[in-house]
Amino acid sequence: MSVTRSRDGLTGYVTLDNPPVNAIGRAMRAGLMEAVAWAEAEKLDRVIVTGAGKVFAAGADAREFDGAPLEPYLPDVLDAIERSFVPWIAAINGVALGGGAEIALACRMRIAGPRAQIGLPEVTLGVIPGAGGTQRAMRLCGLETALEMIAFGKPLSARAARDAKLVYALEDDPVEAAFMVNTEELLCVVPTWELPPPEMDAAAFAAAFAAVRAKLAKRSAGQVAPMRAVDVVEAGLSMEFAEAMALERSTFLELKGGEQSRALRHMFFSERAAKAPAGLPAAPELTQIAVVGGGTMGAGITYACLSLGLSVVLLETDSDGVDRARHNIDALIAQGVKRGRLDDSGAEALRARLVVSDDYDAAAGAELAIEAAFESMAVKKQIFAKLDAAMSPDAILATNTSYLDVDEIAAGIKHPSRVLGLHFFAPAHIMRLLEIVNGAQTSERALATGFALAKLLKKVPVLAGVCDGFIGNRIYTRYKEEADILLIDGSTPWDIDEAMEGFGYAMGPYEVQDLSGLDIGFANRRRQDASRDPNRRYIPIADRMVNEGRLGRKASVGWYRYPGGGGKVLDPLIEDLITEEARFAKVKRREIGADEIRERLVLAMVNEAADILGEGIAQSTRDIDLVTVFGYGFPRWRGGLMHYADTVGVAQIVEKIRALEVVDPVIWKLSPVLADCAETGVALADWSKPG
Repeated sequence: MSVTRSRDGLTGYVTLDNPPVNAIGRAMRAGLMEAVAWAEAEKLDRVIVTGAGKVFAAGADAREFDGAPLEPYLPDVLDAIERSFVPWIAAINGVALGGGAEIALACRMRIAGPRAQIGLPEVTLGVIPGAGGTQRAMRLCGLETALEMIAFGKPLSARAARDAKLVYALEDDPVEAAFMVNTEELLCVVPTWELPPPEMDAAAFAAAFAAVRAKLAKRSAGQVAPMRAVDVVEAGLSMEFAEAMALERSTFLELKGGEQSRALRHMFFSERAAKAPAGLPAAPELTQIAVVGGGTMGAGITYACLSLGLSVVLLETDSDGVDRARHNIDALIAQGVKRGRLDDSGAEALRARLVVSDDYDAAAGAELAIEAAFESMAVKKQIFAKLDAAMSPDAILATNTSYLDVDEIAAGIKHPSRVLGLHFFAPAHIMRLLEIVNGAQTSERALATGFALAKLLKKVPVLAGVCDGFIGNRIYTRYKEEADILLIDGSTPWDIDEAMEGFGYAMGPYEVQDLSGLDIGFANRRRQDASRDPNRRYIPIADRMVNEGRLGRKASVGWYRYPGGGGKVLDPLIEDLITEEARFAKVKRREIGADEIRERLVLAMVNEAADILGEGIAQSTRDIDLVTVFGYGFPRWRGGLMHYADTVGVAQIVEKIRALEVVDPVIWKLSPVLADCAETGVALADWSKPG
């Protein structure tokens, strides 16, 4: 049962019990409604509601979102709890999110355990609280705290909730503490619906709402739900409670049926489904990891593994490399201390688990080695030969290559079945995506080890096949290629960046290049020179940038200028350089609007992604969506690249690509997958390879 109940004298106990996170579905709502009637019939003097296990309730069952609302509705259930003559106490034993928080807010009193969290993260699913969260929260904890919780989905820790007066007390055993509350004291607590809205003068109200809207315009640009949440909170200040509740509910239902909510639910379920394929054997226990290369990527991987409690042997080529690697790790540890994620003893514990050496024999006991060295096949083959000689034959060997052929790397060792790709994204200790690259001879044991590491690191794992760039970088390469064509044909870096920021990216492609360094892309283009199709249009502008020392932020100049290492400013010299290159290429530049920029860049990515799906490099459109969102900044609220393509409609996409194909049949060769979907009327998400 989703709700269990019992009594001890005049105290009733109601437990939310729907493993693993006590999601609030129809059965739980019905059980709570029955519990209200039961408590009143039994003439109890209180009901203590808590969650089974370590969670109070982590919100509504999102699987119900795609259908019509089912009775009993949560607002009605909570209204019954709040207005019952038997007062309810929420004993918040763990996470209380969304509907779980709303259950707690409807109770007469809230007592939290020390590890509890209370949050209203509905905006992350494209909706607003729909069972009183917008109205009860501000009456209990004030306007500013409520707006942070509701508009940004920011949860409160137990201590912060107590300080904000959202909970009455913190106790190690909140159920026992709820039992001990004096009955007269409990009956004197005013039900939340009877509390007045926060009081401020008009100027203070205007300033508070202006501040939160300005913050949302920067952090949540393009998203509908956060702004609508603020509107509902503001409107509720001048409404009767019941009227405000009706506005909240109607807004919730409207947003629930919208494209953004469907897209965000798609990402929610895709992320939850990202796990090891069924049938893989048990992975070996990981206690020690070897990492080769102490640069930015290797240091990030090392720090992430140390933070898990693993021992790490960080290998470098010589004593100077060892010193640089130690410096990079120390810098990350210092950042952790500065941000409050580590205390001094925790920092020392990390250092104690780290060995930095130029002797590969130091890694002999590691169960897994991750090579994170320079992107050169020759360098990587040398490293793998050393790892092969120094480590146990049972150890798994992984390469963090972004583009190179995992099968070629594996070919030089005795047992290539123990080699796979583990493509981390920088900064590796922060970015959540991990592409797990399955080579032609990669064993199931090696794959299981990769997925086990992803689970330990709390990464989003995506299985990829071998090709140049795997899933993400292959799509991103096509994205940059099309951006460069737009550049020489008439646009500017800032026009393109602004257009894609308007689409929902945090940064456009040229600001991203400045951040990572233009020399990285330059080296990759030189690697591809010999195999590049001579009929494929090539734009040399970025090459000239590198040759002139315009490497991006690290050189204080790239596509933009960065005076004093600060924020970017436009550089009119870039326009002269582009115009000159266009003249050399005999290109007549034209004005290109933001809509055309966005359309062509998205179409280029969709067409490339469809080929990746058709070739079996990606296992599903869902995996492509995860890669584009978690690795490359595609707006989550659009559901990822392929979900967005299905939202636009494959037939419309094919029509537009065919028009571009007439102009350039090489670059815009239509993907057979898109053609097949358009012909059969099948969505990309439902496409499967014929035969």
